[in-house]
Amino acid sequence: MSYLEKDSIKVLARNREAYHEYFVEEEFEAGIELKGTEVKSVRQGTLNLKDAWCGIKNGEMIVNQMHISPYDHGNIFNCDPRRPRRLLMHKREIMRLYGKVKQDGFSLIPLSVYLKGGRVKVKLGLCKGKKLHDKRQAEAERDAKRQIERAMKERY
Repeated sequence: MSYLEKDSIKVLARNREAYHEYFVEEEFEAGIELKGTEVKSVRQGTLNLKDAWCGIKNGEMIVNQMHISPYDHGNIFNCDPRRPRRLLMHKREIMRLYGKVKQDGFSLIPLSVYLKGGRVKVKLGLCKGKKLHDKRQAEAERDAKRQIERAMKERY
C-alpha cells in the first residue's frame, strides 16, 4: 500500500440532517464491526444514516438504526439491514462519552461513514439538540450568506 492510499479518505455516506437537528460540539472517529457481506455492501455505498444514533451498553458503544442494504450477491450470508453494530473505540474514550451523555444531555450521532486506508470508519458527533428558534436562525444566516454571494457574483 502506497503512502497516498494509506491516508486517502473516501466518504461513503453523510448524515446531513444531523447538522440541521443538532449542535455538534465534538467529533470522534471510531471503527465499526461489520460482517462479511456488509463490508461489500458498504463499499458500494448502499447505507443510510438518516435515523441512526449511538448508545453505550455494558461498556460497548453500539450504533442503532443504521441501514446497510443487503449485498446483491450475498444470498444466505446477508444480515438484518438495521441490526445494532458495535463501534470500536478505546475504553477510556467510551467511558468519557458515557459520562457526557448521562450528565450533560448530549447525544451521540453518526455524522458520516468513510473508508480510511481500506477500513470502514464512522465519524461520531457529540451533539446537543437544537430548538426551533435555533433552526430558524441558522436558516436565516444561510439565506443571507447565499444572497450576499449572489450579489457579489452579479457585480463581478
